[in-house]
Amino acid sequence: MSRLGLGTMTWGQDTGPGEAAAQLRAFREAGGTLLDTADVYGDGDAERIIGHLLREEADRDELVIATKSAIRPDGRYDGSRRHLIGALDASLDRLGVEHVDVWHLHVPDPSTPVEETLSALDEAVMSGRTRYVGMAGHTGWQIAKAATWQKAWPGRAPIVAVQEEYSLLSRDVERELVPATVDAGAALLPWSPLGRGVLTGKYRTGIPAGSRAASDRFGEFVRPYLDEECARIVESVVTAAEGLGASPAAVALSWVRDRPGVAAPIVGARTAAQLAQALASEELTLPHEIRSALDDVSDVTAAHP
Repeated sequence: MSRLGLGTMTWGQDTGPGEAAAQLRAFREAGGTLLDTADVYGDGDAERIIGHLLREEADRDELVIATKSAIRPDGRYDGSRRHLIGALDASLDRLGVEHVDVWHLHVPDPSTPVEETLSALDEAVMSGRTRYVGMAGHTGWQIAKAATWQKAWPGRAPIVAVQEEYSLLSRDVERELVPATVDAGAALLPWSPLGRGVLTGKYRTGIPAGSRAASDRFGEFVRPYLDEECARIVESVVTAAEGLGASPAAVALSWVRDRPGVAAPIVGARTAAQLAQALASEELTLPHEIRSALDDVSDVTAAHP
């Protein structure tokens, strides 16, 4: 699996089929293999676009395809065996593949017994619908519980991957979720490693027209990271980038890529040009002094645990 993943949350919404094809070509040319999606991205259109690209642009066997299930079209969380297996079958149909490489539980469903939810993961692996299973949007204790349950019974599918937001602007996961993931023997796949785009530095002087923060769909998603504290961290990233002759995006991605437990940050981009900045991070390894300085300026506030 490549050290960076390509996220597709905007595909079928802000990113059309043509731009998606350009992104996938650039990603593959840079050695990228991990393609991440979900059944609710673009109401299924992201998976449909990927299915088209697999027929026209890419060899399916050269990609690691990951998708997620557990959120209904109406936004309700559903971890029942019936919904999960049906959702996975629908994803396979949209993708036009016989199996995915990693299938994640997108969110926890408190109304469904975890044993039932996990049994759907086992069925998916045993039936060949997916090679591996993971979790996303769960807490540290939920990951630990699920991983322990899966290891306790022979033949159950182990939790091999965990997705959660992680960046210089979002380090709370280091308190419990990262240690729980590492202890479970799973790989951490951070989403939004560029702080919802803020760590690129494009919001330093305001909200550009056409940016996510300016859109009705993603404006509220970005705004929590436009405060003074985040601005201070962004300025440190920009200073580091100027000293290294790199882009702020490359510096921010390099930092999270090399954190303990991280296998591959998942990068989302609206355009191939934006993706190119992220891919440049593969050529960059932060010097110890700069990494330490970024650690200090973004350190999480002490809390229990």
